[in-house]
Amino acid sequence: MISAQSWADAQLLWDYHQMHHEPRPCSVGIGLGSHDLGVADTTVDLYRRGMMPLIVFTGATSRTTQDRMPLGEAEHYRDRAVELGVPADAIFIEPQARNTGQNIALSRALLAERGIDVSSALLISKPYEERRAYATARKLWPDVEFLSASTLMTLSEYVDSIRDARLVIDMLVGSLQRLLIYPAQGFMIAQDVPAEVVHAYERLASRGFTSRLVPTPPHDPRGQLRG
Repeated sequence: MISAQSWADAQLLWDYHQMHHEPRPCSVGIGLGSHDLGVADTTVDLYRRGMMPLIVFTGATSRTTQDRMPLGEAEHYRDRAVELGVPADAIFIEPQARNTGQNIALSRALLAERGIDVSSALLISKPYEERRAYATARKLWPDVEFLSASTLMTLSEYVDSIRDARLVIDMLVGSLQRLLIYPAQGFMIAQDVPAEVVHAYERLASRGFTSRLVPTPPHDPRGQLRG
């Protein structure tokens, strides 16, 4: 049973993770691979609305996708986009990335190799990964203007789509932890995290929503759990 307080804390994290950017035409759209095929659907919708002339789908497999997407996340995203009517020659595939940093770095390398000039990019991700994708891209590709986008849905709608409430909250907590500790490690730019969001994160972690946390040094208090 998930308590009312835990749901309220999860909602705070859900709201914070989303950037609320207004999509506008960009040089390219980058769909970040994951277990969520809705990322491909949203990328297709943005393409149809004229937000980008080219799409890069990036992602290998992970422990949550190796069974359902055995060909790789990017490959399955491309198949979905083509099925929905996007021309195959408007899609590039980056099939090696296994984390957000690699999603950005390898997509950048692929576009450079193809001679594509990029001044702006629309990052399409899961709703709770918007801020992480944005902060990572700003660090690794600072001369490009980035906007974040995801499927418009509520937390409860997302939980219903995943069918595992605890896993969703675990992922919200894991993404917030990375926003707190990764800037010091050089993986992303620092973001202003409101105190109420940090406290919600700490309460959820102390209640055991920890399966998506990464190890942190003992001296790093923001990455540690309160007892």
